[in-house]
Amino acid sequence: MGLDAGAGAAGMLNDRDFDTVRELIAHYAGIKLSPQKRNMVYNRLLRRLRACGTASFGDYLALVQARDSSEREAFVNALTTNLTAFFREPHHFELLASHAQARAGQRQPLRVWSSACSTGEEVWSIAMVLREAGCAADIVGTDIDTEVLKTGSGGVYRADRVEGMAPERLRKHFLRGTGANDGLVSVRPELRTGVRFGQLNLQSSAWPAQERHDVIFCRNVVIYFDRESQNRLLARFADLLLPGGLLMVGHSESFPAAHPGFRSCGRTAYERLAGP
Repeated sequence: MGLDAGAGAAGMLNDRDFDTVRELIAHYAGIKLSPQKRNMVYNRLLRRLRACGTASFGDYLALVQARDSSEREAFVNALTTNLTAFFREPHHFELLASHAQARAGQRQPLRVWSSACSTGEEVWSIAMVLREAGCAADIVGTDIDTEVLKTGSGGVYRADRVEGMAPERLRKHFLRGTGANDGLVSVRPELRTGVRFGQLNLQSSAWPAQERHDVIFCRNVVIYFDRESQNRLLARFADLLLPGGLLMVGHSESFPAAHPGFRSCGRTAYERLAGP
């Protein structure tokens, strides 16, 4: 009998398996799933059960936990929330534009890190702002989810994703698809200059070596971390931000306010102070 949502024991996520899911995603990605996320977990992992041909959640989780498992990455990808949009929370991009305009004409690029970039709309929004300001850019987008990184680095989106963008901005930064690509848009080659993507787990004990940044975006991700993890991440951001640099966080997040090295400089935006 095949696996069917809502049909028989094979289609059910029992308490033990749900607890195992919560433990694994906390271990692999630092994400703390609440008990209220059970339906979300069920729906997302059910697709992976079908893809792998496993008969139950228990069997699937055993596959995830197997040594050198090739399914572990897909498990993390499935449970990662990737809600994003171009110029989401526009006040951050207005502040970024002011920061960039002060640097316009300088040869040293403005280094910006989108630390949970999802499908890349945040990265390309940053790139548009810096290009419009005449500011040289060095932009990196990272995420734990390898599938969304493919979309971000590809820079191709459905046309409805850019419907709210001003026509002149759309013409300047995007190419419209034709023929088989009708209904799609692609970022222009000149916008890709100075932009790169890579995988990174913010909860990893070691990050790749990187230069200090002028601006870090970390929006709507630490809500899934416990307080200890938030504080640890904030300390690492403080080390990586230049004095006067900016940290942009999500609309419901205020965790940088607890760190003496930051001061509020706008709505959900914080400036890195000089000193330790």
